[in-house]
Amino acid sequence: MLVVGIAGGTGAGKTTVVRKIMARLPEANLSVIPQDNYYKDNSHLPLEERQKLNFDHPAAIQFSLLVKHVRSLKQGEDIQVPIYSYLTCTRSEETIQMSPKNVVIVEGILILTHPRLRDLLDIKVFVDAAADDRLIRVIHRDILERGRNVREVLERYEKSVKPMHQQFIEPAKRYADIIVPRGGKNEVAIDVLARMISTRIQ
Repeated sequence: MLVVGIAGGTGAGKTTVVRKIMARLPEANLSVIPQDNYYKDNSHLPLEERQKLNFDHPAAIQFSLLVKHVRSLKQGEDIQVPIYSYLTCTRSEETIQMSPKNVVIVEGILILTHPRLRDLLDIKVFVDAAADDRLIRVIHRDILERGRNVREVLERYEKSVKPMHQQFIEPAKRYADIIVPRGGKNEVAIDVLARMISTRIQ
């Protein structure tokens, strides 16, 4: 099994890169584990408090479970991936069963910040993008998909997204084997990465 980690700042284009890699490897036995599914359950808190949580800090992620699941897949075992809702900031009681594949992509902003998870990644990728491009994408996404207004998005960006990016995410770039500038628009870098994955699994 080949485990590929794809990290980068919020709104950098990680999901686009993953989607384009999958499109270039239609015959590959491939699955994706989103880091976002492993946010800790906050159902014990009132909704108003849940919505103020710092989701860009490594402490928000249940890395112990994510590491356990990646190890289980590498050992040929099925896993039950959690389902997390950004609207309620809670986990569902339901899970998604995932079986081992030839290629597993672990995708998320903080995956290169955790040493034990990094050790499980065969290829480490950092998707890079300019801060203003990331902010524009975050505004569009959070309004359309997460029910926030512009004021809420900008407040969250100033209070948590920007400082956490500078403290945790940007420094983790040094652990990357491959850096993809310009996010999902960099077709050349995505082609190279897809060919590398194809070669490794062959």
